[in-house]
Amino acid sequence: MAKIKIQKKDIWIDMTPMSDVMTLLLCFFMLTSTFLTPEPVSVTAPNSVSELKIPEQDVLNILVTPEGKVYCGTENKNNMQAMLDAMTDKFGVQLNATQIKHFREDPMVGASMAQLPNYLSLETDKMTEAIQKLGLPLDSINGGKSEFQEWVTAARDVNPDIKLAIKCDSKTPYSAIKLLMSELQDMSENRFQLITNLDVKRLND
Repeated sequence: MAKIKIQKKDIWIDMTPMSDVMTLLLCFFMLTSTFLTPEPVSVTAPNSVSELKIPEQDVLNILVTPEGKVYCGTENKNNMQAMLDAMTDKFGVQLNATQIKHFREDPMVGASMAQLPNYLSLETDKMTEAIQKLGLPLDSINGGKSEFQEWVTAARDVNPDIKLAIKCDSKTPYSAIKLLMSELQDMSENRFQLITNLDVKRLND
């Protein structure tokens, strides 16, 4: 008895719709993603159950390391330039074009005004090392404001609607946070937010 031969057919799948969907998804994620500003020092924020989100614009980020070193900065580079102009005029500091360029590329301010010119004269890779050993002074100048307070004042003058957000490490001593808050309260800055990581486990309990 003769065998029946089954005709083989090639299966062809049109992948065009899938490619269109993947392209749309890629465009969606690219347009909606928020890129994080690099920090001069790696900090692991403590966990909390607060779901309140920090605004994405008009925020002066204040960073406190486990050693109590303080840095601050905002993502708006034009505002940072205006803050720098105000501070250099106040303290009589002269910066050249290269130093100003390095300042605009730096994510945060973290050097005293006396150290700032030398710090901004370093190569980029050496700046990354040096910034971890520096920090904004919290000591008052001749009984007046500290340099940290002067930077906050400059930020407020540039943008009166700017909000303050403090991010500290989970190992940062309470005394360092208390000192920073006292600095802000002394200049009537009583509204600020603390940046934390969402503790999903505690939130679900």
